[in-house]
Amino acid sequence: MLSIEFFCPLPNGLHARPAWALKEQCSAWRSDIRFINKRLNTHADGKSSLALISTGTLFNDSCVLEISGSDEEQARRALELYINSAFIDSDSIPSGDAPHVAHPLPRSLVRLNPQLHHAITLASGIGVGTLRGWQSDNLQRYRQNPASPEDITRLEHSLATLAEQLNLRLRGLGGESKTIISAHLSLIQDDEFGGNIRRLMNEERLSLAEAVIRNMEQICNKLSHSASDYLRERVSDIRDITEQLLSITWPELQPASAFIMTEPTILVAEDLTPSQFLSLDTRHLKGMVLEKTGRTSHTLILARAASIPVLSGLTVASLEPFTGKPVILDGVCSVLVMEPNEAVHHYYSVAQRLADIRHQQQIKDASLPALTRDNVPVDIAANIGSALEAPGAFACGAQGVGLFRTEMLYMDRDKAPDEQEQFEAYQQVLLSAVGKPVIFRTMDIGGDKQIPYLNIPQEENPFLGYRAVRIYPEFVHLFRTQLRAILRAGASGNARLMIPMVHSLDQILWVKQELQKVREELASQGLRHTSHLPLGIMVEVPSVCFIIDHFCDEVDFFSIGSNDMTQYLYAVDRNNPRVSPLYNPITPSFLRMVRQIVTAAHRRGKWVGICGELGGERRYLPLLLGLGIDEFSMSGPRIPAVKAQLRVLENDACRELAEKACECRSAEEIETLLGDFTPEEPSRPLLALETIVFNEPLTSKEQVLQFLCGNLAIQGRTENPLELEEDLWQREEIVTTAVGFGVAIPHTKSQWIRHSSISIARLEKPIDWESDMGDVGLVIMLTLGTQEGINHVKVFSQLARKLVNKAFREALFAADSPHSLLELLNAEISF
Repeated sequence: MLSIEFFCPLPNGLHARPAWALKEQCSAWRSDIRFINKRLNTHADGKSSLALISTGTLFNDSCVLEISGSDEEQARRALELYINSAFIDSDSIPSGDAPHVAHPLPRSLVRLNPQLHHAITLASGIGVGTLRGWQSDNLQRYRQNPASPEDITRLEHSLATLAEQLNLRLRGLGGESKTIISAHLSLIQDDEFGGNIRRLMNEERLSLAEAVIRNMEQICNKLSHSASDYLRERVSDIRDITEQLLSITWPELQPASAFIMTEPTILVAEDLTPSQFLSLDTRHLKGMVLEKTGRTSHTLILARAASIPVLSGLTVASLEPFTGKPVILDGVCSVLVMEPNEAVHHYYSVAQRLADIRHQQQIKDASLPALTRDNVPVDIAANIGSALEAPGAFACGAQGVGLFRTEMLYMDRDKAPDEQEQFEAYQQVLLSAVGKPVIFRTMDIGGDKQIPYLNIPQEENPFLGYRAVRIYPEFVHLFRTQLRAILRAGASGNARLMIPMVHSLDQILWVKQELQKVREELASQGLRHTSHLPLGIMVEVPSVCFIIDHFCDEVDFFSIGSNDMTQYLYAVDRNNPRVSPLYNPITPSFLRMVRQIVTAAHRRGKWVGICGELGGERRYLPLLLGLGIDEFSMSGPRIPAVKAQLRVLENDACRELAEKACECRSAEEIETLLGDFTPEEPSRPLLALETIVFNEPLTSKEQVLQFLCGNLAIQGRTENPLELEEDLWQREEIVTTAVGFGVAIPHTKSQWIRHSSISIARLEKPIDWESDMGDVGLVIMLTLGTQEGINHVKVFSQLARKLVNKAFREALFAADSPHSLLELLNAEISF
């Protein structure tokens, strides 16, 4: 018997995803493999993901794999490599967002005396609706079914049916939903899940229903006693698949009616399973209060993805008296507002109005062209892994898809996707792109991305092994099926093809030959397809840099995969903790290599992109821009900030920076160079059109200060509008800022203001400013930074003196637009 000793590297412990991945690795060998957690002295069959989960293994636990059998030596070598290099990557379920830090309750809300229940925010946002309770499913009704000789057959049928249903559901999902349902599928396909139910029926003479429920209780009991929050929160997943299994076995016992929402609803429950959440109509679901849900709950992950705000820290029982009544869920300030009055509703109406303006501003910014300060265009594209990610990426301002990781379609399933499934996925992205380019990277599988149904043997160094274009000749049918799907989908948009891991001209010529065969095949079958499919390659293997001139004769573009390129260039395994500190793409050698690639490609009229993680790093954008990169591809959410940064960079200055960086002697010198280079944000005028608000329906002092501070946040002049508002209220407590003549001048010096600003609100109707100076129809708000000099105070003094002048005041009130008001002030006051 051989053994491997190691410390568990998984931050979230041995939960469903890594357990499934380890089971797949162990199942590839004939030998018996035993997993032992030495801390708890728990044992498990290494070929059962459920047994592995039940060991309660946490981060840094001392563990052993014991291997005994005919191929134990080969198994030990392969599993040791996997444990040391790739096991940590299987911990792919996010550990949850950082705990939400509740903002202070704004004075403009507190002054309205709302009825509040303080809570904990799990997913931020604001929702307004009627409070409704979720009726938890009572599994006891299934226990009424007596044991039957057909129970074993019924169990096998129900397990197979549930697996089929989950597989069908996976075809329509992407992102977090797909990850979570895949974990559920791996659990019900685990031999121990069904095996324990059979054992309970045979050995303890339980009925099928009793055995299914007892199995759930046993697993949940083990998980509930775990020291890991993450593992305790998997109880919901086990209950979820158990409920689904029971409802498939006895459909007649399902609850008579589903939970139907016909109006905006705030849902309160002890907890919801992922399947229960996915069954809800999110058009009417405006928020959730979940008593027992934790930060890493799969249901919470799905809620965040659907932009549903979630609170916890309140009990179902305490909220029961408010069922059927209107509430407002405030995930920004972490409160549930009960039976809000008209004034409180107005506060949240203003908050929603600000949120809508912010959303429109984001859309507007996203649609801005990607241009440098000196008007040099740059392509900013998105990396995606599924068709469902495309609309969000384009909403963020992507000018195309720089990398569609098609291998995602091949993973977490029993067989490869057929041509029609691929065609539909590729066509969906092209239709979302509406003519923008979409680069489909052909399947980058094998090696480090093991696909069980391909039966590619384990390798000692998978990153340098049998993967990507290297496997295509053996799996040529798989490759041709993918080419057919891409060519057919290409008739619906602007498709491009990119081949990963290319290192020789022969590989490109072989791909082009296969592409031609597939084209001729489609033509002979009369199937519609694109006749124009630009071909590019991933530049990941350093040797390509020395023969890129030859490649230019055969391909249309290049895209640098900075992740693999870096580790190959330095001979550093980025997953090996002992050498990973050496993994740094910003070194003179890497930059010189990029410069060589770009120079050779540009000389022959070809463009070069970058689609690794480096492409979305804002700090290094000036360097890469200066090296001549034509296209940057990154995750969608990074795009707006990168485009905004691009607009303050000058191309010539970036070129000069890149040349200096290539001559540096170390990465530290380059970082110093970058620190000195970072351009300052352009100063903003004290008063501008963006700070003038006309005829907003603001009806109280609270709403005016709330709106003006919120508007400063939208315009990028503050990142803390609620804290800035509090500083203004503190000034109001000292002395009223109404100055008579229908004017108020609230003001503060605050650490929360980024750009000193004068904000003006011309109101539809005068409002009570709570002073002896009469109602106010014009508000002029001054917010200065704490380091601000005396110049802006002089501006304020000029303004105060001018307001004494009746003609000036009348002109202010007579101005019929923000433009005319701005012109008047610019003419009368020196800013």
